[in-house]
Amino acid sequence: MYLLEIIKVTFIGIIQGITEWLPISSTGHMILVNDLIDLKVSKDFMDMFLVLVQLSSIMAVITLFFKKLNPFDSQKSPAKKQETLKLWYKIIIASLPAAVIGLLLDKTINDLFFNKITVSFALIIYGLLFLFIEKQESVSKIKDLNQLSYKTALLIGVFQVLALIPGTSRSGSTILGAVILGTSRHAAAEFSFFLAIPVMFGASFLKLVKHGLDFSIGELGILAVGMLTAYIVSIFAISFLLDYIKKHSFKVFGIYRIILGLIILAASFLRF
Repeated sequence: MYLLEIIKVTFIGIIQGITEWLPISSTGHMILVNDLIDLKVSKDFMDMFLVLVQLSSIMAVITLFFKKLNPFDSQKSPAKKQETLKLWYKIIIASLPAAVIGLLLDKTINDLFFNKITVSFALIIYGLLFLFIEKQESVSKIKDLNQLSYKTALLIGVFQVLALIPGTSRSGSTILGAVILGTSRHAAAEFSFFLAIPVMFGASFLKLVKHGLDFSIGELGILAVGMLTAYIVSIFAISFLLDYIKKHSFKVFGIYRIILGLIILAASFLRF
């Protein structure tokens, strides 16, 4: 029985590691996976588990971009250290809208929108938006995050608020917003990755405070396997996306979202 749970949680970690970074909605996929895979754990533990698995995905960002994000790197010149600090200021500013709205409306959003119908419509709507944006001919004015103004960072953070609706995709909404605001795909993806750091650390801290550290041996095992799997898969997913968008558009992700949204919507109505 325990082996079966390990297999289940490994699958969840793989899905999390992929969908956290590709603009296809990790929360939406987790809601669907949770319906299909019944882990033998309490609801409270499962809620906390899903957040901590996301946190392990964030650790992949820190691993891959540690040098770029470290303002105290002795190999950096004073000017480079100042640039890194400015990047962190932009990340913090951009994180504020989602942090404030999320804290104020967390329960309301959970009660109203955590369902498959919402996920379906969010997948389809943002899939169409990706296709629409890719058809527009626009010149990216911001090709490097050093060129990103504090005002633009804040506006990207406003787009991140949309990701509080499951199915939207945090990376999808921030990348879409950044591209609309004149940021290159590569810079938009990088900034989206960095924005996840304060948001997910904050969410994980709140979940741990609420749940506490009273885990059983079985729960610790499930948590460790899920987090390790998500971390490893995230390393590959982030590298894949940054390499992919050098030569390709986001069109394929838009098509995927629409197809998946329609399948979920059809399945939901057939059950009625």
